[in-house]
Amino acid sequence: MSDTSWSTSAARTGGAPGLRRAPAAGGELLDALLPLIHGWLPQQRWFSGKGRPITDIRVLSGTELAAPAGDSSGLVHLLLRVRHLGSGAGDTYQLLVGTRTTLPTSLAPALIGRIDGGAHDGLLVLDALHDPALAGRLLGHLRDGDRFSCLGFHRSPGAEIPTGLGPRVGTAEQSNTSVVFGDSLILKVFRRVSPGTNPDLELTLALAAAGSTRVPAPVGWFETVWPYGDGDGAGEPVTLGLLQRFLPGTADGWELALASVPEGDFTAESFLLGQATAEVHTALARALPVETLGETQIEGLADGMTARLEAAASAVPALQPYRTALRSAFQDLAELGHGGRTLPAQRVHGDLHLGQVLRTPDGWVLLDFEGEPAQPIEERRRPQPAVRDVAAMLRSFDYAARHHGAGPLAEAWAKRNRSAFLAGYATTGDHDPAGEHVLMRAFETDKAVYECLYEARHRPAWLPIPMSAIERLSASPSH
Repeated sequence: MSDTSWSTSAARTGGAPGLRRAPAAGGELLDALLPLIHGWLPQQRWFSGKGRPITDIRVLSGTELAAPAGDSSGLVHLLLRVRHLGSGAGDTYQLLVGTRTTLPTSLAPALIGRIDGGAHDGLLVLDALHDPALAGRLLGHLRDGDRFSCLGFHRSPGAEIPTGLGPRVGTAEQSNTSVVFGDSLILKVFRRVSPGTNPDLELTLALAAAGSTRVPAPVGWFETVWPYGDGDGAGEPVTLGLLQRFLPGTADGWELALASVPEGDFTAESFLLGQATAEVHTALARALPVETLGETQIEGLADGMTARLEAAASAVPALQPYRTALRSAFQDLAELGHGGRTLPAQRVHGDLHLGQVLRTPDGWVLLDFEGEPAQPIEERRRPQPAVRDVAAMLRSFDYAARHHGAGPLAEAWAKRNRSAFLAGYATTGDHDPAGEHVLMRAFETDKAVYECLYEARHRPAWLPIPMSAIERLSASPSH
């Protein structure tokens, strides 16, 4: 396309200062791949620039993990800097690209395109995670702790990775891609990456080391070094994938909750989920540094919430009539700090909801400690009041209740389960969040504002769900 540029010069010649040359990934192949990727990328669930044309694709690194030989598949690991209208500096995406001379019918949905012309004429290009042979190669690299230039694979000490596990790509919609191996392991491959250790790896390792059974045990991971220039982030680790124990025979928290709406009794499970959440918070506070937020930091929290409200109200007209009332929630939070109150801050899940928890025969397990993917990684790694996770789960109960429509029975279901979750948390945690009216209102309001912006952009039909919370939270300062 005339308004799009792509470049592999950085991969071939070193590009910007500090940019690493892509070993064994030939520039001619990369030149042929990029036009195909340009058309395929916007169609992916995990691509953040939907609806905005791609203006530039640049290869930051390209590493050949498997060279094609005869009828065997080739495998190339790519980090791409992608710019689209409104993206500023752009986003960095991880792709694992497979190449084949022929493509089985079963892999047709994974096809990225066909190279026409040049030395690679006729070569078929696909999303390698959907190719069982190539996905199996990744698992083998994790098992053996292999290294390819700056791309390193690691196995957790004492962890075993069996051979002969058949891979399959998970079907759940998410911002990453997961591959399940047999009934033993699951590999999450992060699609949009940035410099710094991903919180999902960091917190999962910390919880496992602390002996927590509330997370699937980490088995391995792979990472690289940030290859972009010599400015911010240069030389930092970049988490690319996390391998964990797969938990068969479990039930998704969201599906379980939905099945009980509006008249079923889910309160016992909500109570246990509150306990499990408090256990995780306690373990994280013991395993990782904590902070105490004083007046200045609390005021900064409130200012950030206010700024997000103003930005969301500018984009979502339905929020406009509630701006003044909602701002009062954040002003009350700031007043806590002005009055001498301090708040403990620690590492938290950061994006907790019913879809991030599994019910196992032994209790609830929490997943996906990545945090909100749209936020910068340094913000996701920052200690925060644990009430943020609590408020987010309360919002999830509202979502479940109203998923199939509003009504008195659904509202009563949400109220019962919100109360049960808070009660369970209070029995195990070091405080009762139900008594923290100002904190709970501020954090729940902040979450509902975010939801309004998200739904308006991505799922307009769902906008009434968070708007119902906006009406409730603006009407009364009480939780």
